[in-house]
Amino acid sequence: MTTTNNPNGANPAQLDAAELMGRDELEALQLSRLRHTLAWAYDRVPLYKLKFDGAGVQPSDLRELGDLAKFPYTTKEDLRREYPFGMFAVPQSEVVRIHASSGTTGRPTVVGYTKNDLTMWASLVARSMRASGVRPGMLVHNAYGYGLFTGGLGAHYGAEALGTTVIPMSGGQTEKQIQLILDFEPDAIMCTPTYLLTIMDAMAHQGIDPRATSLKFAVCGAEPWTEEMRQELETGMGLDACDIYGLSEVMGPGVAGECVETKDGNHVWEDHFIPEIIDPFDHATVLPDGEKGELVFTSLTKEALPIIRYRTQDLSCLLPGTARPAMRRMARISGRSDDMIILRGVNMFPSQIEEIALRIPALSPHFQLELTRPGRLDELTIHIEPRENTTAADRAAAAANLVAQVKAHIGSSCTVDVVEPGTLARSNGKLRRIYDNRPKP
Repeated sequence: MTTTNNPNGANPAQLDAAELMGRDELEALQLSRLRHTLAWAYDRVPLYKLKFDGAGVQPSDLRELGDLAKFPYTTKEDLRREYPFGMFAVPQSEVVRIHASSGTTGRPTVVGYTKNDLTMWASLVARSMRASGVRPGMLVHNAYGYGLFTGGLGAHYGAEALGTTVIPMSGGQTEKQIQLILDFEPDAIMCTPTYLLTIMDAMAHQGIDPRATSLKFAVCGAEPWTEEMRQELETGMGLDACDIYGLSEVMGPGVAGECVETKDGNHVWEDHFIPEIIDPFDHATVLPDGEKGELVFTSLTKEALPIIRYRTQDLSCLLPGTARPAMRRMARISGRSDDMIILRGVNMFPSQIEEIALRIPALSPHFQLELTRPGRLDELTIHIEPRENTTAADRAAAAANLVAQVKAHIGSSCTVDVVEPGTLARSNGKLRRIYDNRPKP
């Protein structure tokens, strides 16, 4: 890849061949790779053979891309049942790395990678970073957590594959993060959006102007975030902030990436993954592009852990490509089906609260949602910090405004507790938003 004089532009000389394909050429490649992947999974993973046979389908039944809908879904529970290595399609001697989820809600999901898988993964993270404005030769501060979580090492090897210099800081130690940013003067930072917000706030509290640092680009992912949060970070830090999407069961970060010249959602790298949107309540229905539902992914090039129609629980829709015309875009993730709060029959997501709160000038992006049941009915309390230097009257008015806006736009009643600035937990990685303190059944 070569550099360009326009750091934000999409110079065709920089793009991978697949990014320049037409849609027909891309779909022909997808069909060829999908046929291979289905046969690979069926022949090598006992669970896939069992599921395909149970659904009455064989890999040879795939004659066109639309036939993928005939094949059964894979779920997180499937991976947990096959814990630890039952989903691997290659012998352990060919698995060169293992990652796993945290396992906070059950057994962790374990994923493995061959040498070819790691090369492919690094190339797609590099593609995503380049789309977001990062260029070879830049200095990249990596504040994603290293370890079993895919974020840290995924970002690290992608940044190296792009040809950047990597600062492998990992998460936490916010004061040290700030010191290294000031001393090393990186061009780009990679971390979750809420942790970048933590860094920005900590800089301000130290009397450092976050807009005066060397940072020009932020590649943020691993949690849903809103357009309002993007504006908060870009305005507060004087940089371009783009999304990167992935999940460990499908690969890790780099399944899709956002282009800095458009900032209109992640382009899915469809030469390696086929996305679908399904109705989360009627799983048999594949929705057309433009309709919102649950994201489903099928891998096309993975060796150690091929994944067929994996239900991500992320809610989005598919849109036509823009900066990469042949590759469809994902609309910004609005939430996860397992993060959905059902309050007195009304469905809501933390991202909806964030979007509303950030439109109220006196309120900050720091909030927590607490669910309780003091009587017969569930209640929601939004604990939220105000902006610095707001008066008691400002805070009271903002709280009343938030209650009214939540009722008007989401349709649910809530209580708002405006707490003192700096009192809510800050993110060192993925931020916990929901605290369910209702009695257990």
